[in-house]
Amino acid sequence: MTPETMAALHRRADAASRHWSAAEYAQLSTAENGLLVSGNHGFVLGQLSLSEAEIFMIIVDPTHQRSGLGLVYLSRFETKAHSAGATRVFLEVAASNQPAQALYKRAGYQRVGTRKNYYKAPEAQPEDALVLQKVIA
Repeated sequence: MTPETMAALHRRADAASRHWSAAEYAQLSTAENGLLVSGNHGFVLGQLSLSEAEIFMIIVDPTHQRSGLGLVYLSRFETKAHSAGATRVFLEVAASNQPAQALYKRAGYQRVGTRKNYYKAPEAQPEDALVLQKVIA
């Protein structure tokens, strides 16, 4: 999946958040420690840092959400991270994002912390991020 396709898919899937540019996707997906898993209808982008992987973004095309693809892409990301030496995966999710939290719970992620006022969208109240972790070793 090209950086331009990732940026366009992000805009379609999540109209409310700040959208990353194609240049940002290109930089992150080609970084030495970058981890990208993609398919026809979505992607997971993150990075590896020693024995930990962090997910920056998981996006599924709105027409394919709630079809199980998010779980498939997430599992593929975990497998790739484990093959690269990760023993744990971390991510942040908005406290109000119940569908994403349900996905992560089904995948075995557990809450390990909270980042107060982490999300600060223009003209919106700051929102907490829940920090989730999964042991993959």
